[in-house]
Amino acid sequence: MRRRSRSGRQRAHPLAYPGLAVLAAFAVFPLIVLLFNSVKSSSELGSNPLGPPGDPSFGNLADAWAAGRFSSTLLNSTLLAAGTGIGVTAIASLTAYAMTRMQTRAGRGLLFYTLICTAVPAQLFIVPLFFLWTNLALTNNLFGLIVIYWAVFSPFATLLLRSYLLTIPRDFDEAGRIEGASERQSLTRIILPLARPGLLVVALTTALFAWNEFFFAFTFIQDEGLKPASTSFLAFRSEFATNWGLTSAGGLIMIAPPLLLFLVLQRRFIEGLTTGGLKA
Repeated sequence: MRRRSRSGRQRAHPLAYPGLAVLAAFAVFPLIVLLFNSVKSSSELGSNPLGPPGDPSFGNLADAWAAGRFSSTLLNSTLLAAGTGIGVTAIASLTAYAMTRMQTRAGRGLLFYTLICTAVPAQLFIVPLFFLWTNLALTNNLFGLIVIYWAVFSPFATLLLRSYLLTIPRDFDEAGRIEGASERQSLTRIILPLARPGLLVVALTTALFAWNEFFFAFTFIQDEGLKPASTSFLAFRSEFATNWGLTSAGGLIMIAPPLLLFLVLQRRFIEGLTTGGLKA
């Protein structure tokens, strides 16, 4: 709870800062351990898995980069993330606009259907989907994988963007109608410009999902030159053992791009996320 001082300002509860410190430590500690382990040898990692390195081996990053073929897999992951973010944002924008602005009899049914789609695991349809994609020559194809990501991530993105569009007053729509704006103009010139923070949240969130996704990427991409970064970790495994030092170094390489992107856009991302959560 917050208390008000005599000056009228709100004071945080005494336990707020210790609680936030614990949560921050809980979030940062795995990253610190990952950083430590990325410069340890296999023997040191086995004897000291959580502590700082005694004899840092900075060659792990170079070895992981070469063994995991990150020069090509990171590029493929970037294409997948960009294509997924753009496509899902476009699909979610149209669907969320229809659910919040267009009065249709199927409105509640569409909302219920979207909720069901977010609850049903997409892995249930992997067998018929694989045969369909094979017949359509969309296996070993980045665009084919992007289309799957559009279908998998669009329901969640639609619900997220819908909650944001509900916070935009209908007065803007009505003013546009008075000026003679059509449905398309209302969407492209009024609603979407006002929903830019929400669109950014949807684009970044779904792009991150695509960046980290492994199951569909491993199933539908067999060409070594098209595999994304999430599959690079298979190179650090042998039949009987896993090189955890290289695995940690590969994890550090993989999380660096989205982490830097979030640090650059964190203010707008948090603004869109919190505003979208004000109304459901």
